[in-house]
Amino acid sequence: MSRNISVIQATHVSKRFGKKTVLEDISLEVRPAETFGLLGPSGSGKTTLVKLLTGIDTVSGGEVRVFGTVMPKLGMMRSIGYMAQSDALYNELSAWENLQFFAALYGLKGARRKMRIQEVMEIVDLSGHLHKRVDQYSGGMKRRLSLAIALLHEPPLLVLDEPTVGIDPLLRQSIWGELKALNEKGTTILMTTHVMDEAEKCDRLGMIRGGSLLAVDTPEALIAQAGKRSLEESFIHYGGGES
Repeated sequence: MSRNISVIQATHVSKRFGKKTVLEDISLEVRPAETFGLLGPSGSGKTTLVKLLTGIDTVSGGEVRVFGTVMPKLGMMRSIGYMAQSDALYNELSAWENLQFFAALYGLKGARRKMRIQEVMEIVDLSGHLHKRVDQYSGGMKRRLSLAIALLHEPPLLVLDEPTVGIDPLLRQSIWGELKALNEKGTTILMTTHVMDEAEKCDRLGMIRGGSLLAVDTPEALIAQAGKRSLEESFIHYGGGES
């Protein structure tokens, strides 16, 4: 695929639930092999937008394309690794059994399945807990297992909704190293965050507040354009929060 073709293209996207509009006129593109961050406070519409971009939910207006295909499209799910904000795990099963289940969904078999399970559990530092039941995992361990599952089938597009909430700083740093290594290999990453130091690690950011896209650019450019000293100050500026 050409690096000039957008991996995700959202055009004038809106989403309504009944009479309530939660996203309005969102247009953005995510480019190949970049980490694109959606930055905004809780309730700003980040998770809703991610669900539209991955085809989990349908738009009320506008259009979403992923790899040129109009979403939603069930067949696209094998091209997307999705880590939801709420862990979608089978708590009564072990981590290994969860990984086996999702590997089968993604069509991984035999030696390759076994190798990928080992690799992703090493990435999230859970190799020693592979056969522990998930209901014995801490919240942070469950987040890490969810990330491992999203990585399992080596998708060209990785979508992560608040991926490092509850994960200790050292492991967060390690996970970011892995994400950047995936970028180098050609994987495109879309993630949501409300943490400024994580937002600064993204190649480009879309700032969201109140269901509207305030600005899109590199973190450095957003700070410079706002005439501020930090990303947090810039976010307040773009959101009209200054007196």
